[in-house]
Order: sequence, then structure tokens, then C-alpha cells
Amino acid sequence: MANPGTGKAESEKRLQAIEAKLEAGAYPQGVTPPPGQVGALRQACEEAGSSRGSANGFLAAAERGAGRKVDWEKWRRPVDPVRPAPEGYRVKGTSTLVDAGGNTLVQWIKTDAAAEAKRQMFEDAAAAMAARIPRATPVKAPATSMAALCNLYTITDYHMGMLAWHREGGADWDIKIAQKTLIGAFSHMIAASPNAETAVVCQLGDFLHTDGLEPLTPASKNVLDVDGRFSQIVDATIRSLREIVDMALAKHKTVQVIMAEGNHDPASSIWLRLMFRSMYENEPRLTVNDSELPYYAYRHGNTMLAFHHGHIRKPDALPGHFAAQFPEMWGQTTKRYVHSGHQHFKYENEQNGMSIIQHPTLAARDAYAARGGWHAERRAMCITYHDQHGETGRTMVTPEMLA
Repeated sequence: MANPGTGKAESEKRLQAIEAKLEAGAYPQGVTPPPGQVGALRQACEEAGSSRGSANGFLAAAERGAGRKVDWEKWRRPVDPVRPAPEGYRVKGTSTLVDAGGNTLVQWIKTDAAAEAKRQMFEDAAAAMAARIPRATPVKAPATSMAALCNLYTITDYHMGMLAWHREGGADWDIKIAQKTLIGAFSHMIAASPNAETAVVCQLGDFLHTDGLEPLTPASKNVLDVDGRFSQIVDATIRSLREIVDMALAKHKTVQVIMAEGNHDPASSIWLRLMFRSMYENEPRLTVNDSELPYYAYRHGNTMLAFHHGHIRKPDALPGHFAAQFPEMWGQTTKRYVHSGHQHFKYENEQNGMSIIQHPTLAARDAYAARGGWHAERRAMCITYHDQHGETGRTMVTPEMLA
């Protein structure tokens, strides 16, 4: 290819050829980005004798050789305004092509077909199912309790339905073992904790090991070691959680229930919230947190208790998020605690006016954790909070204590 800057006439001829092609609308893209961008302009340059990699230099040299600047803007196709996603779709993301000046040339909207419609159908089905559930009969409240105290019972990453073998992870785990361990651990915490007037029963996510008929993680589709059919897992989940909620009602005057979303059970957390809210709708002493977002909070006087499984935001990022998500509660309290799980091991920190408590799990290690070399002490705990002074005590329980 001859250098476009070797002669004014040759340079002008090349520029005119490119302009003519663009004027005639020879290229269906119709977009004329400045030099260096993809689109009709680069294609025109290539046909005029420039390689793809040197189109920018080709144009610059041609303009210098011809002694003039080309107004590339006049061939730019107007960009349609961004339209909302059609009904039954949700926007997953966008891709935008911009010019050197930051002006939008084209924007592509990526949608998830019918994801929102599917979620709404699932919620409607769960609500219909919950409407047919027999309601729990209200039980008599305890005669005496300490009004200033709140007991927080936390169970996280319980993985009901997981199958573990002691020769791999050090301990066996199946549906029967999980049920027995949960009731034993909760009975110990209930008996050993103070007679607080208020209780928060926090199921902090990943209570179910699998979220449907296929033994796969919902997002990554990793194969899981599962014990029993999904219907058996669901039955054991409902029976176990209902038993510990009833134990809390027998000890405390008011009970707050949290059924948090986890990465293993995002759909099951929906029907768990709906089911327990319907099941106990005749019990005035019990409230189920019905947040649609995976962030939950409860105020106990001067104390703020916040909860997130940990699959979306890491523990150290939670104080800032909860300050923004619950600004009024944040401003009304001076003792603040955020609780998370997900990692299966204990971690505590304090920053930005909030204590961070990452809870370990009572569940045994499965083959995935064992092969990955992850170790942590298995335990659960009840933390007692004062309405003015924050945390005042802890009650620990380990599987060995239940043997």
C-alpha cells in the first residue's frame, strides 16, 4: 500500500472515496466512530487500502496529506434510547460502545428470559401451599422473664440433606444425624441461656444442602453429595425448624424468626419464610422477618442486630452496607452487631461502629470440604444482648457435648 501522505492528490482521493462510501450508506452498521473504533469507518478504510491494525494511522496520515480534517460525525447513526426490559424479563447487564469523547454509540441490553416471571410464579405457588398449612395453636407465654435481654440463637450452613462420610471428613452426616444434632444443640442453648423476654431464632442460610430435585448448587451447578429425596429433606427441614421455634416460644415472651437466603437454598428460603409466617399467623408472640432482600435487621433498644448469609457481601463490607440499608436503625443505636456465615469457620472483627461475627457450622465436612483441606471447629452459640449495653454473654455448644 502506498503511503497516503506521499501526495496531496492521492490522500484527497482516498478520503473522498471513504466519504463517498459512507454517504451512499454502503455499510449496514451505519455507525461512524472516530479513527481507531470498529464499525463502518474502519471497514471503509480497509477497502481503501488500510489493514485493520493501521486504520487509525491511515486516516491520520491521509488527513495530514490532504491538508484537511474530515467531519466524521455527520455519518453517525442516532442511538435509540435505552428501553426497559419486556414484561417477564429482567435486565442482567448492558454492553455499551462509546467513542473517544465518551459519547454512547450503541448499547446492548442483556436480559434473563422470564426470570422474574418464574420467581413470581414460584412465590405464588409457595403462598398457595402455605395457605393450606394447618395453623399452630398459640401457646401460653412464660410467667417471668428479663425484659432488657434478648437471646440470639444462630444456626448457619446446616446443610440438611448433605451426606458425609467419616473416613473423608472425620464425621458422618445425614438427615437423621442432622435432625438429632439440631434438636440436641438447641435444647442445650435454650436450657443454658438466660430467661430473656425476647428471642431471635436466626436460620442464617444454607439450611438445605440442595434447592430442588437435582443435587446441584443453584448457581454453579456443582454436583452435591445428597442423602435422600428432596421431599425427605424438605420434611426434615420443616419438622426440625418448627420444633426449635416451639422451644423458643415456650421460653420467651416474644420470638423473632429469620429464614435467611443462602447460596445453596435461595428458592427454599422463600417458601420457608412464607410457610412459617402462615403457620404461626395465629401466634401473636411470633414475627417472621419477610425481607425480600438477603439483608435482615432487628432493633433491641439501643442494640442493632443485622444478618446476611455472606454469599453476596464479605463480612468486612457489611457495616457500611447496613448503615446505608438501615440508616434510621443505625442512627437510633450505638451497639451494633452484624452476623454472617457461609465460610463455615469463626471470624470476628470490629470496624466502622459495628462488630462483625461470622458463625461456624455444626455440620460435618463433606467430601468437597475435606478434599479442599478446610478445617474448622463445629459449633453453634446463643449470644445474649442487653437493650442498652449490647452483648452480655454467650452459650456455646459443640457436637461432642451432645454425645
